[in-house]
Amino acid sequence: MVLPHDLCAHVQNAFRARHAKIAVHHTTQNLGILSILFRAGFLSSITRGTVDAPSPAGFHKVGEPERRIWAELKYRDDRPVLQHMELISKPSKRVMMDIKEIRLLCSGRSAGEVKPLGFGEVAVVRTNNKEHEWLEAREALQMKLSGEVICRAR
Repeated sequence: MVLPHDLCAHVQNAFRARHAKIAVHHTTQNLGILSILFRAGFLSSITRGTVDAPSPAGFHKVGEPERRIWAELKYRDDRPVLQHMELISKPSKRVMMDIKEIRLLCSGRSAGEVKPLGFGEVAVVRTNNKEHEWLEAREALQMKLSGEVICRAR
């Protein structure tokens, strides 16, 4: 099982190294987190592909180990849009939040040991709802879904 800290480190290191695109393993977790980053404006695009290149047509022709998600990183004035990405919930200590705690987090107040979200910052929440498994904290609050707070990005 691929852990979210692998994706957080991979994305943050790619931005620091000024890469244009990155390729990560194709999992629902990676797709969920990258789509939230895309909707928040940290990425220019995401597409499915193979180990070699972003190719939606080639994605269906290869086996599972060679499938990748390609993300195009976004820069503004030659500076990375994503400044920092960190893990909140760790394998040794899961951070579960109910609606009330997510509301505190989104409204600029601390929720337990988790610092509040700042301006332009997003938090990724994994819910138990199969239809909406990966949501941004504000979306989870709007849908009244509690869950595990995985990571945050600014």
